[in-house]
Amino acid sequence: MNAPGIDSTEASLYEVRRKIYPRAVTGAFASWRVAMVLATQLVFYGTPWLQWNGRQAVLFDLGARKFYLFGLVLWPQDVIYLAVLLLISALSLFLFTAIAGRLFCGYACPQTVYTEIFLWIERQVEGDRIARIRLDGERWTARKLRVKATKHLLWIAIALWTGFTFVGYFSPIDALGRAVLTLSTGPWETFWIGFYAFATWGNAGFMREQVCKYMCPYARFQSVMVDKDTYVVTYDAQRGEPRGSRSRKADPRALGIGDCVDCSICVQVCPTGIDIRDGLQYECIGCGACIDACNQVMDKMRYPRGLIRYTSENAMRRALSAANARRRVIRPRIVLYAVLWLALVGGFVWSVAVRTPLKVDIIRDRQALAREVEGRWIENVYRLQLINTTEGEMDIAIAAESPGLPGLSVEYERGAGHLAPTSNRLLPLRLRVPLEQAASGTHVVDIVVSGARAEAGAGTGTGTDTSGVQVRQSTRFIIPDQP
Repeated sequence: MNAPGIDSTEASLYEVRRKIYPRAVTGAFASWRVAMVLATQLVFYGTPWLQWNGRQAVLFDLGARKFYLFGLVLWPQDVIYLAVLLLISALSLFLFTAIAGRLFCGYACPQTVYTEIFLWIERQVEGDRIARIRLDGERWTARKLRVKATKHLLWIAIALWTGFTFVGYFSPIDALGRAVLTLSTGPWETFWIGFYAFATWGNAGFMREQVCKYMCPYARFQSVMVDKDTYVVTYDAQRGEPRGSRSRKADPRALGIGDCVDCSICVQVCPTGIDIRDGLQYECIGCGACIDACNQVMDKMRYPRGLIRYTSENAMRRALSAANARRRVIRPRIVLYAVLWLALVGGFVWSVAVRTPLKVDIIRDRQALAREVEGRWIENVYRLQLINTTEGEMDIAIAAESPGLPGLSVEYERGAGHLAPTSNRLLPLRLRVPLEQAASGTHVVDIVVSGARAEAGAGTGTGTDTSGVQVRQSTRFIIPDQP
């Protein structure tokens, strides 16, 4: 027997998904979303086809461990640059979120962008909201099968092209295209094209708002990045409540109701299916679709626009004017984010500008720290890891300096002092000093590697002047105790 007040009805641990049929909407924010879809996809699909210096402009060549970013060639030793780029991207997200909420989610997130693309295809094939609801409610017929098959074929075509483009950032896209046409792609290329295509088709075609609500962590921790002066999509409850239907000619004040006509169009256009009139919710991606829909209704009713609008909690609570609300955008958190962002961007640009095109790493021969060789010389052996980060050929010369070793000489294979574009070489190096001039102990030696653009590569546009490049690295020269 159940205790009084206890409901014995079983409830599911997880909410059963209610399929959302977003209604098409036009307006200023809808136009911005279309523009962002076009801009982001132009960059994504077009960038791999750009050429720079006779090769792909942007290529993450994992096999060769080189990242090509237009005129910049990054090696594993340059991982700090990629780390800084990630920090800049993260800080940009924090900054924009603190100012105006989930702008990235609503306008540039890949999930939002591809959902918009797939929804547009769905509307063209199946019709708008009511037509799609009616079609899904029908029994399966030849017409329904044809319409659904057409939609999915178009979705799969977009998804496959997306997967192909994604892999084209890691494998030269010209060769990849020829391999796809001849069905000769490698196993990993085939896997990643198929995997990314399947993820695009599944996430944008089926999962949609479920990705934003349950899979994306951004929705969960956005609350720590916004405050009461952050611009978010907000319903003006003081103006809209109590809501109720009425004729266009009716005076809402005389009826004792607010400006909201309770048409629910703001809910119908929402891609995540929420009712913004219930307040800010973590599912809201800040796309502004409800603002466009509400403004259209307000225009028809001849009411002022802005019942739903981008504004802040403080602006709404204190009835601030638009100008006063904008002044509150500049606050300590925003200033801190902006200063950090500018510092990171400035540091990144400066470090790239002064980046040396020749990298040198000295490795001692651990098998023999020092040895006596013919002619009464003490010899230390090293290996030099030389990296030419430019796209021009480079000739190098190596010298050694040490105040305590006046007779120090350098020996290396002279023909090896040439580096091909974007190449590395492990060069054996021997330092010698006459035995009679050698004082036992450890001596500091500066190895100086000078690089100059080779004649054969002088006409190559590398974007970096390698003439007069000099790299100085310190190492130790060991002289054992003499008997």
